[in-house]
Amino acid sequence: MKFSKVLNVGSIGLLAVALVLGGVSLNRWIQKERVLRQIIERLTAETRLAEVLVTRSEYDEVSKRIKTTIKFLEYDILGKPLEPQYFTFQGNIIQFQSLVIRFQDKLVEAGDRLRGKSIALFLKAFVLDGPKTQEFEITSAKTVPAGYRTQKAVNAYETKFWEEFWRYALDPAKRDLAGVKNAQIEAPGSMFLPGTIYTLVIEHDGGIRIDAQPVPEIVKGEKIEIATKP
Repeated sequence: MKFSKVLNVGSIGLLAVALVLGGVSLNRWIQKERVLRQIIERLTAETRLAEVLVTRSEYDEVSKRIKTTIKFLEYDILGKPLEPQYFTFQGNIIQFQSLVIRFQDKLVEAGDRLRGKSIALFLKAFVLDGPKTQEFEITSAKTVPAGYRTQKAVNAYETKFWEEFWRYALDPAKRDLAGVKNAQIEAPGSMFLPGTIYTLVIEHDGGIRIDAQPVPEIVKGEKIEIATKP
C-alpha cells in the first residue's frame, strides 16, 4: 500500500515535469482537461421530458382488451411540471410521437445558449390499431410548445421566434443555416402497466428512451383504479 502511494505521487510529479518541459504549464493542462470534460458532459447529457403513470386499468368486455387511462406529466425546460393531461386508450401499448431536433456537435460542445442540447417536442400520444387507431394531440405544429414558453401568456416576440423555428426545423434546405444536424420524428413506446412510473428521457447525443421503475411506496396508497378480467 505504501509503495502504491509513493508510485502515484511520483507519477504525478513526473507528469508535471513533462508538461513544463514540453512548454505547457500545469494550470493550462488542467484548464484544457476541464473544458474537455464539460464538452463530453454536454454531448452525453440527458434530460427528463415527461413521466407517465397508469391511473386506471380495466378489462373491457366489449372490445376484449385492456382499457388504460394514463396521466401524462410533461416538464418544461427548467424541470418544472406542466399541467398534467389524461388520455384513455383501448389497449396498453402506447407510443408518443415526438419531433427530435439535434444541433451540430460544435454548438453542443460550445454550450450554445439556444442550441446547446437537443430539443424534443411531444406531438401526439397514440395506440396503433389499424382503422381504429386512437390518438391525442399534445403539441400542435407551428405553435409555441407549452414546455418552452417563457411566460403563461405568449408574447409577439415569442410567437415570431417559434414561427421561425418551425420553418427552419421542417425545411431541410434551411436546417444548416440554423445549425440543425438533423430533425426527425420518433415514436418511443412501451406496454404501460399499473404500479410503474415511466420516464421519457432525451439523450442529447441520441434519441428518446423510456425508463421504468416501481411506484414509490408513498404513492401506492393513492387511488389508482385497477380492474382485471373476472
